[in-house]
Amino acid sequence: MFYYVKGPVVHMAPYLAVVDCGGVGYACRTTNSTLARLRKGEAATLYTHLNVREDAMELYGFASENELSCFQLLIGVSGVGPKAALSILSSTTPEGLATSIITGDEKSLTVAPGIGKKIAQRIILELKDKLAKGQLSTPGGESYGGTGVTVIPQNKASEAAAALAVLGYSQAEAAAALKNIDMEALALEEIIKQALKKMVK
Repeated sequence: MFYYVKGPVVHMAPYLAVVDCGGVGYACRTTNSTLARLRKGEAATLYTHLNVREDAMELYGFASENELSCFQLLIGVSGVGPKAALSILSSTTPEGLATSIITGDEKSLTVAPGIGKKIAQRIILELKDKLAKGQLSTPGGESYGGTGVTVIPQNKASEAAAALAVLGYSQAEAAAALKNIDMEALALEEIIKQALKKMVK
C-alpha cells in the first residue's frame, strides 16, 4: 500500500518515528538502527511495511530497503512477529543478520532482547531452508538442488553471495558487487558491507 513515506521527522520515541507527509503524521514503528540515522525536524525517507491485523493496522518504517527486506524475511518465519523482528534488527545490521543465517550463528541473534535460543534456531533453519529450496534467489552460481537439505557454502565468496541472496539481490547484482573485493583479507560481514556500498552507488 505504501512503498515509502517522506517528510520531516516530527517526533521520535523508542521504536517509533513520526514523519509528516503533507500535514499527516505517519507513526512508523522502527528499529534503533533507523532511529540513530534520523534527526527531529529534518527530512527523512522511510521504506514501509503495513501490518494488518484484526484489531489494528501498524506501519513499520526503515531507513534502508535492505533493513525492510530483512524485517519482511523475519516476520515470515513462524513464531516471529514484528516486535521480535524489530528487536533483532535493533541489535544487528542487515549484513550481520544475513551472515548469521548463512553461517548458522544463533548466538548473534540471541543478543537481541526477547530472542531465545529456540527462536534463533528457527530463524536460521527456516531461512536456510528457503535458500536451499530456491525460494530465495541464490547468486554466485551455488546449486542448492532444492532437496530441502541445507548446503552451507564453503568459502567466503560463496558465503557472501548466499548472504546477498538472503538480502534479495540477484545473481548478476551479487557477482558485480563482489568483483574486486579482497576476499582473503576481509571478514565475511565486511565483504557484504563493501558489496552493499557498491550497489548503492
